[in-house]
Amino acid sequence: MSRTIPTSSCALLAALLAGCGTTVTPTELRQTGADPELPAPAGKRLVPTVNIAPATGWAADEAPTAAPGLAVNAFASGLSHPRWLLVLPNGDVLVAESNAPPKPAETGLRAWAMKVVMGRAGAGVPSADRITLLRDADRDGVAETRSVLLSGLHSPFGMALVGERLYVANADAVVSVPFRPGMTVVQARPVQLATLPGGPRNHHWTKSLLASADGSRLYVGVGSNSNAAEHGMAEEAERAAIHEIRIADGARRVFASGLRNPVGLAWEPHGGALWTVVNERDELGDALVPDYLTSVREDAFYGWPYSYYGRHLDPRVQPQRPDLVARAQVPDYALGSHVAPLGLAFAQGARLPGFTEGAFIGLHGSWNRRALAGYVVVFVRFADGRPQGTPVDVLGGFVDREGRARGRPVGVAVATDGSLLVADDVGDRIWRVSAAP
Repeated sequence: MSRTIPTSSCALLAALLAGCGTTVTPTELRQTGADPELPAPAGKRLVPTVNIAPATGWAADEAPTAAPGLAVNAFASGLSHPRWLLVLPNGDVLVAESNAPPKPAETGLRAWAMKVVMGRAGAGVPSADRITLLRDADRDGVAETRSVLLSGLHSPFGMALVGERLYVANADAVVSVPFRPGMTVVQARPVQLATLPGGPRNHHWTKSLLASADGSRLYVGVGSNSNAAEHGMAEEAERAAIHEIRIADGARRVFASGLRNPVGLAWEPHGGALWTVVNERDELGDALVPDYLTSVREDAFYGWPYSYYGRHLDPRVQPQRPDLVARAQVPDYALGSHVAPLGLAFAQGARLPGFTEGAFIGLHGSWNRRALAGYVVVFVRFADGRPQGTPVDVLGGFVDREGRARGRPVGVAVATDGSLLVADDVGDRIWRVSAAP
């Protein structure tokens, strides 16, 4: 289902929002890899630089562009803001159709401007609050069966299957239901396992979910409640962190902290380490701060809000915490500033020529820089459990020549047939990337 967002908002804000509807030459700084170049922070602005690709959706005959040697087709269409994916052992695919929960209205020029611009990006649709099951029984690459597995949830996002229970991360709690692969509807009411930091503001509402290999624990990505702690640290309690939940009794603790918005979570297949992709802070300039891919060490601190990319101090955050900054970890791999990485899936089981060892990452796309960045699925090669080289585009073409977003990639997952599935929350589709015939 395509949708068009009115473009008149850009004219209304032209005097306030630098870069709205413009395209400029991208920075020449090297901003990907293990050692990105970081310029000095930009000065404070009354209203942030905003340039976001207005959402239009796909025409019936349009599709993203796959890398050479690959093909792409719509695995499913007509969804409602599909965000996250879980591939089941029998090949069925679960999709979280979801959006942000209702929040208290914020006042002021900046809040008004952000609301208008995010609406243009396609982020203003109501949340369907459901998990939908897709089944491709004839294995032709298109799901011919669709059913609502669970409904009445609260902005669901992450999903994990452990034994005969399906766990779902709502915006404020992890819940579970009895489930076996093959089922198409769950009648049981969800049972709460553990609460999560939630409303009322819940600035970063998505809660990703990953089970440990032995099925005894769940790991949850919990984003910050602000950009750079502008509402005070009291609102950031247990946020900007990855939490560990013991399935046996629901006991929860912070596993690692200082991660502004850790979304995609995955186990690196060779060493078994936990990795995540993180959306870093905004409003320090076009080339600050690089979003990143990193391994996650237990009890480690990664800087937010006091410092970025290790020990680079954020001048806006006062008072500072030199004790925490002194032990801030440097991320493993920069993905570029403001690219908004969300989906993360290692290539284990993938059957895509040239993309066999590394990580697929869905870059949702920038809003806080003059030149658009992201809006693509990339692949970061790994060797000996470590990222190497520069990101390689796997699926692009989400933004047309006029700078309009036909789609925006979110969750990524490797299907049981070795193809790559990509959730597109603007195009309302699940794309399937496979080896070209």
